[in-house]
Amino acid sequence: MEILKVASTSSPNKVAGALAGVLRDSSRVELQAIGAGAVNQGVKAIAIARGYMAPSGIDLICIPAFIDLKIDGVERTAIKLIIEHK
Repeated sequence: MEILKVASTSSPNKVAGALAGVLRDSSRVELQAIGAGAVNQGVKAIAIARGYMAPSGIDLICIPAFIDLKIDGVERTAIKLIIEHK
């Protein structure tokens, strides 16, 4: 499963395009976000990607979960958003 990392400065339109591109080739992708701003951008990207995929008859499902990541030796809690076809 491909992992896309989202930051609070990420463009939701660009993330949505990447998300739709990955989902055209595979059935699942994971977004990882640390912090409220990054989660906000990720959720907006999922909503935009649904609009990109809808004309093809593809609906998306989002499964949120927590994940612990080690960044520069420091353990951080992130949100992972698993997106798949319905």
